Amino acid sequence: MAPKPTKAEKKIAYDAKLCKLLEEYTQILVVNADNVGSNQLQNIRRGLRGDSIVLMGKNTMMKRSVRMHAENTGNDVYLSLIPLLVGNVGLIFTKGDLKEVSEEVAKYKVGAPARVGLVAPIDVVVPPGNTGLDPSQTSFFQVLNIPTKINKGTVEIITPVELIKKGDKVGSSEAALLSKLGIRPFSYGLVVLSVYDNGSVFSPEVLDLTDDDLVEKFAVGVSMVTALSLAISYPTLAAAPHMFINAYKNVLAIAVETECSFPQADKVKEYLKDPSKFAAAAVAAPAAAGGAPAAAAAKEEEKKEEPEEESDEDMGLGLFD
Repeated sequence: MAPKPTKAEKKIAYDAKLCKLLEEYTQILVVNADNVGSNQLQNIRRGLRGDSIVLMGKNTMMKRSVRMHAENTGNDVYLSLIPLLVGNVGLIFTKGDLKEVSEEVAKYKVGAPARVGLVAPIDVVVPPGNTGLDPSQTSFFQVLNIPTKINKGTVEIITPVELIKKGDKVGSSEAALLSKLGIRPFSYGLVVLSVYDNGSVFSPEVLDLTDDDLVEKFAVGVSMVTALSLAISYPTLAAAPHMFINAYKNVLAIAVETECSFPQADKVKEYLKDPSKFAAAAVAAPAAAGGAPAAAAAKEEEKKEEPEEESDEDMGLGLFD
């Protein structure tokens, strides 16, 4: 029978395992493991098997291993993980797509009853309806200020009641009522807190961004740069077209008010002297656009109607060759 490893040997093995994972993987999900059971964690490991590894451990040991790896290799990029190792957390090392791995982890959530002293992660609302409890339980509902009535020999809740608010601790009365009603209001699983990717640390909400979201944010940034550049008269690539147009408008305004002129200004002056020309031009533009295809079609018809020139052979001259 193999001897049982000592604590020191376990620590050495853990350090070696974590340092090896840090060398092989560049993508890490930092997850919270509050209220996650061993069977549930085993199912998650099984679901991620192939391109991801889940590693749990004491925060002090994980911090120590990360520091040792940085000292031995001279690679300090993983030191940004140390501030994230707070609370009941674990690490998921992966070579797959971060969004897909995060979604796979979220699938393994298990319903749980409301235990006394537990901090509620969500609001708990008891729905109206028949509870199936006998009328002797009415006083129990009255303690919690839940309106009820007796219907066909059972207690029925009249209106929905917000029993527990998010962030509040579950009391004994609330826990007992939810147990009687068979309600398991909470669900627990690994929750992604932070994402590490090649030295960068960011929030998991970034994984939900789509290409459309990025384009929208980029457009907002460009509009802000343009507005700032125009306000301080500082030329940038985004503001340059607007600056040219504004300059042209200013030059055109000066030309209209003075004797100075240039070809574009002459046309504007003609429109100002005789506005009917502007109206005629406005009507002629769509007509010209619509007339171009008609003219092209007419030319095609003319080509079809023109007789093809007969060759010497078609005229019978080839008979004497």
